[in-house]
Amino acid sequence: MPFEFEELGLGVILIKPKAFPDNRGYFKEIFKESEFRKMNIPTPLQANVSFSKPGVVRGLHYQLPPKEQGKIVTVMKGRIIDVAVDIRKKSKSFGKYVYAELNEDNHYMLWIPPGFAHGFQALEDSTVLYFVTHNEYSSYRERLHKLHNDRLADKKCNSQRKRCKMPTIRES
Repeated sequence: MPFEFEELGLGVILIKPKAFPDNRGYFKEIFKESEFRKMNIPTPLQANVSFSKPGVVRGLHYQLPPKEQGKIVTVMKGRIIDVAVDIRKKSKSFGKYVYAELNEDNHYMLWIPPGFAHGFQALEDSTVLYFVTHNEYSSYRERLHKLHNDRLADKKCNSQRKRCKMPTIRES
């Protein structure tokens, strides 16, 4: 099996793909529908790339139903701390989070299910993150949680990202 799956809690799964190195570099699979289906990870519909400088924090992003997104995240270059926060209001784990270090050397990937906010901090220069989502991006449904004054707050922005309101996570 080219993947090892480790439950981190809250439904978030650390995926450890097997890399096949040789004198030319390495080869690895990053998605195999039959293996991921066994773990209840849906087939991706959209692929994205993010480039970040060291210290950059992105997120915590999520989308509202019916466009909520599950994500498979991996680092192609560099190193990040990747965070998933449970924002399902009726969940017993609401507000709890898990995190993992993903980097180009460990090849780890993270499955973040729908109902979670996702964010990361780039720890190295020229960090390149690749992630796929099981639902397409919707600017109308996009939301952003920010750590602000030691509170998790929801930043609701219009598609031009000009006007935002910042209620707490519990008010959103």
